[in-house]
Amino acid sequence: MIRLHNMRPRPGSRHRVKRLGCGESSGHGKTSGKGHKGQKARSGGSLRLGFEGGQMPLIRRLPKRGFNNAAFHKNYAIVNLSDLSVFKEGTVVNEQLLRDSHLIRGHGAGLKILGGGELKHGLTVEADKVSASAREKIEKAGGTVTMREKPAAHGPRVTQEPPAADASEPEAKAVSKVKAATKKPSSKKKAPAKAASKKTSPGKS
Repeated sequence: MIRLHNMRPRPGSRHRVKRLGCGESSGHGKTSGKGHKGQKARSGGSLRLGFEGGQMPLIRRLPKRGFNNAAFHKNYAIVNLSDLSVFKEGTVVNEQLLRDSHLIRGHGAGLKILGGGELKHGLTVEADKVSASAREKIEKAGGTVTMREKPAAHGPRVTQEPPAADASEPEAKAVSKVKAATKKPSSKKKAPAKAASKKTSPGKS
């Protein structure tokens, strides 16, 4: 039987600490396994992933084809039903309450409720997404699920129809007459009409 006095770590789970700078007899050589000089031998010296010494890296040399959904993927803050059991019955659980309770953090596209665990009392849950099992368990416990309204998508503008004619139509006609009276005359002058004259031949009188 395992007791506190005879507990031992699992074989291979603990390793001897690699002690550096203890000379050539330490088992790690004169340079402690870092080689001779260079950027990687310095304290804190490292290279970022994919760096190739300044030349064009392979990831940029390869052609890019096809569609990648990574730029359009949405990450939601995940909360299970077992995390919601800490709230009292009848509580309105929304994203702000979960942030104040430190159950979710960071910036995401919204809140998603999953059905992990059990819920024993009714809650009013407001979220962007809810799994089918989570919705079933919430409603079975006497709670309700409310989906948050999504912002309206930017679509084509709808042209407004002209207003219907009403009692103010005579006033509109009067305004149009005033505008016509005050309208400046056009600067273009019409050419005079040419008089039609018969041409007589020189041989006839």
